Amino acid sequence: MSFLRDPASTPGTLTRADAEWPRRLRRIVRATLHHWERRGLLEAGELIETEELLTTELVTNALRHGRGPEIRYRLYLTVTHLVTEVRDGSTEAPVLRHAPPTAESGRGLFLVDVMAESWGVSEDGTTTWCTLPLTKGPEEMQSVAVTAPVLREIPMDLPTDPSAAGLARIQARTLLTVLSWPGNQHFAIDVLHVLVDNAVQHALTAGRTGQTFGARLSITEAHELLVDVTDPVPEFPNFDKAVAGELGRGLWEIARQGAALSWFVVGSEFDAKTVRAILRPGVVEP
Repeated sequence: MSFLRDPASTPGTLTRADAEWPRRLRRIVRATLHHWERRGLLEAGELIETEELLTTELVTNALRHGRGPEIRYRLYLTVTHLVTEVRDGSTEAPVLRHAPPTAESGRGLFLVDVMAESWGVSEDGTTTWCTLPLTKGPEEMQSVAVTAPVLREIPMDLPTDPSAAGLARIQARTLLTVLSWPGNQHFAIDVLHVLVDNAVQHALTAGRTGQTFGARLSITEAHELLVDVTDPVPEFPNFDKAVAGELGRGLWEIARQGAALSWFVVGSEFDAKTVRAILRPGVVEP
């Protein structure tokens, strides 16, 4: 999710409007972890309080010291970890300070360093991340592969009807040129087409308005291409079988050619999912 910094804010201070965001995100974190626990994806336990604290410190640090107008917050699961990312748009990397016990502030990243299993900053300095180990890994949801921080992304508006796959293919030709991705762009277009077509066939309801649906192309610092397609169904039964070719050939074919596939729940009400394909730079051979 993303939100805008209060225009009245100044470096080193928090306005009343900005100070509300850490509180809101703590509630979102708690609700998200409880939701994932109910779905059998993790055991929340002590993760909740620790993650609330980590989120508070990273977001507060971004609001106090970042320079960009927008803050982006992301919380997601891998097979073994809960990952938090906060992007503040500033290229000045945060600094770990060891504040004295009597100090009223300045311990944010110190607490992150103590409580997180690991933490770091993207090469461009815009994104701070940290991880917590899971006591129970995801069973139903395919883990989202950890990628390098995203440098650039372009959303795609698509109609919620069968024409979406063809239109996605047409738009992608231009967007991949704009992104200058150093990989097999023909294969990337095929991947997008398969993911959109799969969503249209299995997740969209004909004639229903207001459905969550769209696609996004992103480039990471490692020059990976992320192809994300979001649809209004927060589940993907038999995902592994679909990738293995036991339930159709579309996902199997693009996975066979090198696309790393995963899916994860999204939406403020956890009412949608994103299917992701990660493509590495360089030519992909069939």
